[in-house]
Amino acid sequence: MDYREHIEDILSGLPEKPGVYIMKDGDGEIIYIGKARVLKNRVRQYFRSSKNHAPKVIAMVEKVRDIDYIITATEMEALVLECNLIKENRPFYNILMKDDKHYPYVRIDLNEPYPRVEVVRKVVNDGAKYYGPYVNTGALTDVLSAVSANFQLRTCKRDILRSLAKGERPCLNYQIGRCAGPCAGHISQEDYRAMIQEVLALLEGKSEKIISGLRREMLAASDRLDFEEAAVLRDRLNTVQRVAERQLADFASLEERDAFGMGELRGNFLVQIMMIRDGKMVNSQNFFIEDPQESREEVFFSILKQYYAGTAYVPSEVLIPFAGEEMPLIEHWLCEKRGKKVRLHVPQRGDKKKVVDLCNANAQDVLERREARLRREWDRGEGALLELQAQLGLPVLPRRIECYDISHTQGAYTVASMVVFTDGKPDKSSYRRFRIRTVEGIDDFKSMSEVLERRLLRAMEPDEKSVQSFGRLPDLIVIDGGKGQLHSALNSMERAGFDIPMIGLAKRIEEIFLPGESEPILLKSSSPALHILQGIRDEAHRFAITYHRSLRANAALVSELDEIPGIGKRRKNALMREYKTVEHIKTASLEDLAGLEGMTRAAAQAVYEHFHRQNDETAPTSEEE
Repeated sequence: MDYREHIEDILSGLPEKPGVYIMKDGDGEIIYIGKARVLKNRVRQYFRSSKNHAPKVIAMVEKVRDIDYIITATEMEALVLECNLIKENRPFYNILMKDDKHYPYVRIDLNEPYPRVEVVRKVVNDGAKYYGPYVNTGALTDVLSAVSANFQLRTCKRDILRSLAKGERPCLNYQIGRCAGPCAGHISQEDYRAMIQEVLALLEGKSEKIISGLRREMLAASDRLDFEEAAVLRDRLNTVQRVAERQLADFASLEERDAFGMGELRGNFLVQIMMIRDGKMVNSQNFFIEDPQESREEVFFSILKQYYAGTAYVPSEVLIPFAGEEMPLIEHWLCEKRGKKVRLHVPQRGDKKKVVDLCNANAQDVLERREARLRREWDRGEGALLELQAQLGLPVLPRRIECYDISHTQGAYTVASMVVFTDGKPDKSSYRRFRIRTVEGIDDFKSMSEVLERRLLRAMEPDEKSVQSFGRLPDLIVIDGGKGQLHSALNSMERAGFDIPMIGLAKRIEEIFLPGESEPILLKSSSPALHILQGIRDEAHRFAITYHRSLRANAALVSELDEIPGIGKRRKNALMREYKTVEHIKTASLEDLAGLEGMTRAAAQAVYEHFHRQNDETAPTSEEE
C-alpha cells in the first residue's frame, strides 16, 4: 500500500475525542507529538491545504509515514500526556527548550526524620522540597558552603533510626564538628528539624535572621579577643551574604510568583523565567528557541508547558506577558499539579506589570548579547577565514591551515613542529613534531625542506597510521619566515609532487609573502585574518621550542648518567622514564631510586651519591655567602 493511502486510512478513522497524536517518519522515528480537543479535526488540518502552513509544518508533513494516537478522557489529560511524551521522546519538530540541561537542584526531603541537603539533577514529584535549578555553579557552591558552614547537618545516607537502635558510633564528620551526630543521639529530632527550618529560610531568601545572628557572634568573639573564631564567623557571614546578594531584586509585594518574559530577534525567541520567593528574586532561567517557524503564542505556551512538566513546584500565581487560547486549560492543569488554586495572569499595571516588563527586557537583552557574541565568534572564525581567502586569493576556504617552525641550539637537537588550525582554532590532536635527520649544523632552509617533504610524502603512504596522521592535506601552508624560507619550502613541495597554497609570514612587521609576488601583503593589525596567522605562527614556535628543550634536557640527563658506574642502558632508561630531567633525579630519595625496575640497592646508592656529592661540591661556602 502506498504511504499516502495508509495516511488517508488513518485520517478517516480518527475518533472525535480528545487525545494525543504521534507522527512518525519512514524509519518509525517520532518526529512530532501534539494534543487535540478533537483528534479527527486537529490531525486532518495538517494534511489539507498547505497554503497557510509554515515552511516547517510543510517539511514535517512531507516526512510523515505513520500516525499513532492515544485517546484521553479529557483535554486536560491530553495536555499532561503531551508534555510527558515530548520530554521523554524529544521529537525533532516539537519546540524544545534548548536550556534543558539537567541543571542541579538542592533537595531536602522533610518526610525523613533527620533530613539532609543533597544535590540532584532531576526533579521528582516525591513530596521533597527542591530549590533551583542552579544554572550558575558558583551560586550552588555558595549555597552548599553556607549550609555546611552554618548548620551541622548530616550528609551520610545512613538509616538514622536503625543506627540509634543499634547504638552505632557517629562518623568522622561528627568528630570534626561538621555534623550534629543524629545517628548517635547527640541531637534531638526537634532541634535538628529547627536547623532544617533555618536552612529552608536561607534557600528561600529569608537570610536576615541568619546574617544578624552571625554578625552578633562575630562581634562578640572580637570583643573577647578570640580573633581566630571571629575570622571563621566572618567567612561564614560572607558566604551567607553572597547567597543573599544573588537574590538582590526586591519584589516584596509579589511574595511567591513565577514571572515570564519573552524576546524576539530575527525569527529567534528567548523566554525568561524569574522565580520570586518571599518577595525576592531567587533565580532566573533563559530558554532559547531558534527559528521555530511557529507563532509567538505557540512558542511561548509550548515552553510554559514544558517548564512546568519538568518542575515539582508551582507557585500560586504565574505572571505572563500575553494571553493565549490554551490559558484556561494550562491553568487547570497547574491547579491539579499544585493541588491548590493557580492563576495564570497577564498584568496590566503595578508591580506585577513591572516584573513582567523586566523579564521581557532581560529576554530581549540576552538575545541581543547572544547575537553580538555570535557575530564576534563568526568574525574570529568563519569571517576571518573568508577574509584570508580573499586577501590571499585562495581557491577554497582555508579550513585546515598547517604551520611549520624549526628550533635548535647552534644547530644541535634540531626539531620541527607542525601545528594545525581547523576552522580558525587550534586542533591539538593533529599537531606533529619531527626530529631533523639529514641536516647537520645550522641550516633552517634545508631543515624546513626535509620536514615538508616528510610530511607530504607520508600523506601518500597507504598504512593506517600515516593516513590517520597525515592523510588530510591542508588548504593553506604557513611558513615562519620571509622570501627565502618560502622559496625553499615551495621547492620541497614541488619535489614531493604537491601543489598546495603556501605563504611566508615574516615576524618583524608581519609581512605576508606569496609565491611569485615581489611585494608582501600587509594586513591591518586589527584584522581577524592576521590574528589567525599570528596565532598559528606563535603556536608553531611554542610547540617546536618545547620539544627542542625536552630533547636537550633528555640529552643532558643521558650524558650525566653515563658518568655513573653500574648504570647501564636498562637502568638508564628506567631513570629517564621515571624522572625525565637531572633536577627531578636530584630530588629523589634513595628508597625511590632503589624501587625502580632493574635497580639494585648499590646502583641506587651510586646514583644518589653522584648527584648529592655534586650538590655538596657546588654549594657555596659560608665565606662566599
